Amino acid sequence: MDEYHVVDWADATWLNPPPAAEPDADGLLVTARGRSDFWRTTSYGFVRDDGHALLTGLPAGSAVEVTFPAAFDSLYDQAGVMVRVDEQTWIKAGIELTDGVPHLGAVVTRGQSDWSLSPVPEWADRQVTVRVSRAGDAITVRARCDQGPWRMVRLAPLAPDAVASAGPFCCSPERDGLKVRFTRFVTGPADKALHDA
Repeated sequence: MDEYHVVDWADATWLNPPPAAEPDADGLLVTARGRSDFWRTTSYGFVRDDGHALLTGLPAGSAVEVTFPAAFDSLYDQAGVMVRVDEQTWIKAGIELTDGVPHLGAVVTRGQSDWSLSPVPEWADRQVTVRVSRAGDAITVRARCDQGPWRMVRLAPLAPDAVASAGPFCCSPERDGLKVRFTRFVTGPADKALHDA
């Protein structure tokens, strides 16, 4: 990111505050509520909107990046970036543990949720950065491991006039006690082009 601004944890707003969120010299350690999730209807038939997201504004022409270690050990443990308009319009993108392997994926929700994912076993226990960039009528999601190359994850629609916010999220759909340490939360300008990260 050419120009970025570090978001103070205290300057962002919680959607569904977690049981604990403790800032320290290494970042923000978040403890997720057990059985928390973000999902709407598709395949499973339920609506859950009680995961945790720490949000700041995502106006047109801006981007948000979040970094965290992909240290998960239970089914559906997950963390990354959420883009939020309202309870029926949102995107969550990041790492989720599925079938015993970390997967890089995204859920795009417009009334109903979808889910795309790809296994990244080599990313386990390493620093992952997820970036959402807003330009025109779209959100571009990219991610990388450590300081490696950016990987395109998803291109999803978002109305140009939508009032959106974005920031780190985590959920623990199957258990209690998930802890995620977010080590970086920054904002900056949107990507210059779809294929220029």
